[in-house]
Amino acid sequence: MADILEVRNLVKTYPGVKAVNGISFSIPAGSCFGLLGPNGAGKTTTIEVIEGVLAPDSGEIHYKGRPRGKMFRQEVGIQFQNTDLPAFLTVKESLGTFRNLYTRKAPFEELIKLCHLEDILDRDNREISGGQKQRLLLAMALANDPELVFLDEPTTGLDPQARRNLWDLVDDIRKKGKTLVLTTHYMEEAEILCDLIAIMDMGKIIAFGSPKELLSSCGQSSVIEISLGASRGKMDDFPFAWASSGGLAEILTNDIDVCIRELVHRNINLSSLTVRSMNLEDLFLKLTGRSLRD
Repeated sequence: MADILEVRNLVKTYPGVKAVNGISFSIPAGSCFGLLGPNGAGKTTTIEVIEGVLAPDSGEIHYKGRPRGKMFRQEVGIQFQNTDLPAFLTVKESLGTFRNLYTRKAPFEELIKLCHLEDILDRDNREISGGQKQRLLLAMALANDPELVFLDEPTTGLDPQARRNLWDLVDDIRKKGKTLVLTTHYMEEAEILCDLIAIMDMGKIIAFGSPKELLSSCGQSSVIEISLGASRGKMDDFPFAWASSGGLAEILTNDIDVCIRELVHRNINLSSLTVRSMNLEDLFLKLTGRSLRD
């Protein structure tokens, strides 16, 4: 499968911060590519440089085998992380207005059906929910029938049901043969939607591959979860990588028995202990020593 997008040695610097630090990757046509990382990792800056919103300090961006040209913005679809919809317009008027900005247009009724907008077409933009707004923004990103679509954290702030509904919609779009570039800090979202994932931290790509390949790189690692309670102080200098969230400690280990013996030795209450397989968030912890949620 030919690559539709290739990024070479991309760099973007702000005063005192190298937001994007010499990253390179390529995206096969028809795939869903995910940039996974915590807030501040450089995901949005990377996407905005590729989209042409920001100018790179250095590096190359190739689209369909050639340097990105003037027509790039006309040929791709973009859903930004934050977009204000025009007040006093209906959903139908907003989609129609945006669609008319392009020479190439996706069929209007097809956009409505694909993004499930039938029931809200006559509503003012100010009267729709967060999930409905995201579906409208996605329809607007598809208004020019693009081959390549950028989705910058499209489910941030949505409730669990609205997030899953959007996952189904993204999957429907991928089945139409379009290439998707998705940024997210939701591990489960990346695992479900993406064919390829680049994990970013501090402006660099620290892991790259399919979800299966990335998890295979963990070997036989497991995760032990315990409720810390008053035992947090007993975890100082613990010999295994771990992170805590909401009073729960997640410990990475290749030897469950040794890890449990160490917990017993430190007189830590194990009544809540559970053991599970690693996921992408655990891999990030293993690589960086901190959680994606930090």
